[in-house]
Amino acid sequence: MPETPRPPVVVLGAGYAGVALVHELHRRTRGRVEVTVVDRHASHTLRTRLYEVGRLAEADGRPDRWSVPIDQVLSHDRARFVTGEIQAIDLVRRSVRVEGTEIPYSALAVCLGNVAAYYGIPGAAEHTEQVYRFQGAVQLAGRLKELVRPRAAAASNPVRVIVVGGGSTGTEVAAEIATTNWSQVVGTAARPVEVTLVVGSVPFLAGLPDPLVRHAETLLRKASVRSIPGLNVARVDPGLLTLQDGQRLEADVVVWCAGLSAPALVRDLPVPHGKGGRIRVGPTLEVAGQPGMFAVGDSAELKDPQTGMLVPGTAQAAMAEAPVAARNIAAFLAGKPLEAFRYREHGMVVEVGRGRGSGKVAGLTVWGRPAALVKAAVDGEYAAARRLGRDPPGL
Repeated sequence: MPETPRPPVVVLGAGYAGVALVHELHRRTRGRVEVTVVDRHASHTLRTRLYEVGRLAEADGRPDRWSVPIDQVLSHDRARFVTGEIQAIDLVRRSVRVEGTEIPYSALAVCLGNVAAYYGIPGAAEHTEQVYRFQGAVQLAGRLKELVRPRAAAASNPVRVIVVGGGSTGTEVAAEIATTNWSQVVGTAARPVEVTLVVGSVPFLAGLPDPLVRHAETLLRKASVRSIPGLNVARVDPGLLTLQDGQRLEADVVVWCAGLSAPALVRDLPVPHGKGGRIRVGPTLEVAGQPGMFAVGDSAELKDPQTGMLVPGTAQAAMAEAPVAARNIAAFLAGKPLEAFRYREHGMVVEVGRGRGSGKVAGLTVWGRPAALVKAAVDGEYAAARRLGRDPPGL
């Protein structure tokens, strides 16, 4: 009697973690394991570049710099790609439902990233823009482009932009908007742009080295970005943002960069959860009580056993976790022991305005033009490798 074919390994999400995992699994198993990748979009988005809304406005939303077609990314892997909305994950039946079709799995990797967290603040979801998704960044770029076009009644009035969130994303978005040459973007004299960064109660660029933070603050001041530290947002209304002390700030556009949470599909799974609804995983990235189920990247909460700190939700961490998860999937399928993940940060660079940045690379703090060049080189190498269906150097 012929053997029943083993269901595929199913990878949910074709972001940084999902793509790196598929490449490593293909390499590790020499293509002998069937893999199905599921994502709602047919392109791999370069999310670390989505703060570049000025450059998006210049490009009129053309996606070449910010996304790569999945068929290019997975061109050398034995992987089937399914485009569609994931409706349910059945942990008992070990299957995933995608737009009415059941896909069984032998092992599962949840790499679904994250979504904006609004913390129940009235009006935040309805009256703000965000750059956590490509379409959101494109929408913000288009809106800014229209706002800076001079109008007879308000040609000299500034466009008031408020960015909420003093982490790396908020910092990069605020500096990008403030340093973009909007007259060049619209091809005529543009309205001036005033940018305010509402940092919130969490310290500016929390968790990053003090020299990096100080350099970033200097670059923001040079970019004429006003900073409001120590106060959270109480509510957002059309054209108006209210802080917790009652201060009211008028705005033409509010950009929400105040934090992230796991998607509802991930939050609702009957498994252990951590901060923001992320799936709590052990050192091997496997989910407790769910053999062969792994969570990777922004969908996962992992505590570093050496430091006791949570592994950060960054693209760098996701791409470091993914190969370990891939090797553990291969080991699980072969009935072999799993390996533990050890996180080591290689560096961090925040672009603070066009051609300027602040960061720590190989233990050294760099800022200004050298920092921006490092970030551009890393991002460029990653994009070029993905367009060739390969892993970037050093992964």
